Amino acid sequence: KVYPAMIFSGMKGVGKTSSARILAKALNCEKGPASEPCNVCPTCLEITEDKSADYMEIDGASNNGVNEVRSLRETVKYKPLKNRFRIVVIDEVHMLSNAAWNALLKTIEEPPEHTIFIMATTDFHKIPATIVSRCQHFEFKRIPFEVIKQVLKDICQKEAITISDYALYLISKSAEGSLRDAKKILDQAIAISSGDVKDDDVVAILGIIAEETFIALTRDVCTQDRKGIIDDIRHNVGMELYCYLEY
Repeated sequence: KVYPAMIFSGMKGVGKTSSARILAKALNCEKGPASEPCNVCPTCLEITEDKSADYMEIDGASNNGVNEVRSLRETVKYKPLKNRFRIVVIDEVHMLSNAAWNALLKTIEEPPEHTIFIMATTDFHKIPATIVSRCQHFEFKRIPFEVIKQVLKDICQKEAITISDYALYLISKSAEGSLRDAKKILDQAIAISSGDVKDDDVVAILGIIAEETFIALTRDVCTQDRKGIIDDIRHNVGMELYCYLEY
């Protein structure tokens, strides 16, 4: 059973809006409803290409007024034109005004038949309790590091891009659970490396200490080699930090 109103919450880049789109396809797929959409039927393709009249994706930040919500209420009260369900996805829903929340409350509580609301947010605590109590809440966790690394590796293989496991490790770790951030960093690395991503390029983009420098500093700390620590910082980290430590 699919609840008529759902909240997808979680940090940026973990797939809330993408999951809402996948759910919309699964519910309206010509071979469904199914746990997974076929992605080849006309209904799935229309939703993928954002051409479906029964799939609405609204930006809550730019459509946060009461007039926009009233217009939405007038639209959803009619049956879907072609599909089984009309899916309304409101992204960044926490940006709605108080008046807009009040106008939406009754529609969320008693949604029209064949209409499903999916609200995505990065700030779940800003959603009024009256709305939360009428919705089914799904909290999206951070994407595991291993999953991000494998996705980036698959992308590089499909695009014929040479990249080391160490560079993939650095990018995946720095993303902190956000696949979108990981892809953005990978795009930057590809842009400055002309196809073959080098470890030094990734280190420069992320602004992190090179692995060799980290190992040398760790060795100096463990052996209490104060002079070695200063020398490593001076040669590898930069004179500015060295002068600060000397001061």
